[in-house]
Parts: sequence; structure tokens; C-alpha cells
Amino acid sequence: MARTLNKAKRPPVLSAGPLYVLPSFAILMLIAVVPILYTAYLSFTSYDIFSSPQWVGSKNYTRLIGDGDFRTAIFNTIVFTAITVPLQTIIPMILADHLARSEHKRLSNFVRSTLFVPVVASLVLVGTVWQYMLASNGGTFNELFVALGLPTINFLGDRTNALIAVSLVSVWKHIGYFLVIYYAGVQEIPRERYEAATVDGANRVQQFLYITVPGLRPITFLVVILGTIWSFQVFDLVYAMTGGGPAGGTTTIVIAIFEQGFQTMQMGYASAIAMVLFVLVVLISIFQQRIYKRIDA
Repeated sequence: MARTLNKAKRPPVLSAGPLYVLPSFAILMLIAVVPILYTAYLSFTSYDIFSSPQWVGSKNYTRLIGDGDFRTAIFNTIVFTAITVPLQTIIPMILADHLARSEHKRLSNFVRSTLFVPVVASLVLVGTVWQYMLASNGGTFNELFVALGLPTINFLGDRTNALIAVSLVSVWKHIGYFLVIYYAGVQEIPRERYEAATVDGANRVQQFLYITVPGLRPITFLVVILGTIWSFQVFDLVYAMTGGGPAGGTTTIVIAIFEQGFQTMQMGYASAIAMVLFVLVVLISIFQQRIYKRIDA
């Protein structure tokens, strides 16, 4: 009885788990949450770095509504996303299925390694190299067209061509990354399913559509989420290739933030654009999650 009372009076021992998590949580708060909250505060101010922020309420957001350049940046970002996300989702999936089931393992490993090289390359370096290759005068592709007797193409000097060009370069840059993810996913699909489908007379296309694609559904969701977020945050590649031009034809939301914040020194207005981008990414992520749950149900 006495032992029972002593145990009841003994103070509870705190778990050491939260103490281990605390440093990481503090770092996360410092480098992620605090900047977001401070940006949200600056979005309601007039701030130019050199003077103290002046509270202006919703003036910056009201200005966004009538800003044609901001609407252009949103349109360009949406078009960029609409081009890159489907291509860098479908192409790596097809390649991963083919390479994983290929009998030539050395060739498969070589292709995967080769396609992964652009992933580890600097975005600025990639943008600079492709800018030279796509140049109107002296560019690699146009020089090839001239040699073949074909008309040259103004890849980066035309608004439409420039946006398509930077989108395709972005796809080329990220294919290797998503290929590795899909390749690992295909390896996890039981081989017995393909063998049974072959016995039943299913061809490679049918096996891909009815076995590989459903088996890679969780990975596809991850790829789409990552691709969408990266596309909305694109900056380095586009800035290195076109600087947002010609005539704003490739200006994305992040480039608009850079121009307003560091070229015109309107940090308050740039913060408002950044908060709009933050809300857009969160809403798109939530929407994609709900779509995935509905399809997976």
C-alpha cells in the first residue's frame, strides 16, 4: 500500500523527445516561419530598405488589382507551369518504365546517369549555356538551321517563343531528377503483375497504362506537387536566359518580386506580391491533395 502511495505522489517524468526536437523546431521557426510573418507585415507597409516601414494598410494589395505587369507575371507563370509540369511528369514516367524493364542494364544506367547531369548543374550555368545556344545571331541551333538551308528562329527575342523556350529548358533540367524517383517506383511494382498481363495477351502499352501508371500514383502526386511549386518559384533559369524579357514576355511572379524589391526598392509592394505567391502555392497544394484523395478513394 505504501509503495502504491509513493508511486502516486511521484511527479511525472517529462519525455526527452520534445527536447530532441526543440533545436530543429527553433531553426525551422527562425528560417521559415519568422520570415513569412515579417513579409506579411511588410506587405502592409511602404518600405524602401533605407527608411523605416510606414504602415499603409491594404494599399499595396489594392495596387496589385490594377497592376497590368502583375497580371502578366501571373499569366506567364501559369503558362510556364502548364508546359513544364505535364512534360516533366509524363516523359520521366515513360522513360523510367522503359529503362526499368530494359534488358540492357548498362545502357539503362548510362541513360539515367546522363540525364541526371543537368540536375546537378547550376541553374545560372544552364541558363547561360542555353542562352548562347538559342541566340538569334551565332546561336548553335540557328547556325545549324542556316547550314541546312532552313529559316532561323528568334527563340529568345519573341515573347511567345521565349516563354516556350525557357519552359522546355526547365523540363530538360528536371527530367533526370524525376526519372530517378519514377525509376525507384517502377522497381517496387511486383514483376508478377507484368508476367500475368503478358500471359493474358496485354502489350507493353496496355501494361504501362493499367499496371505502371496506377502503381506510380503516389509518386506521380509527389512529382506534380514538386513540379508545380518549383514552377511557381522559378527565377534563376528565366533570369539567366531572358532577364524576364522580351518586353515582360517571360516575367514570372518571382522575377516581379525581384524587380519591385531590388530594382525599384519597393519592398512593401514586393512583399505583397510574395504573399500572393505564398497563398497561391498553398491553395494549389491543398487542391491537388484533395484531387488525389478523391481519385485514390
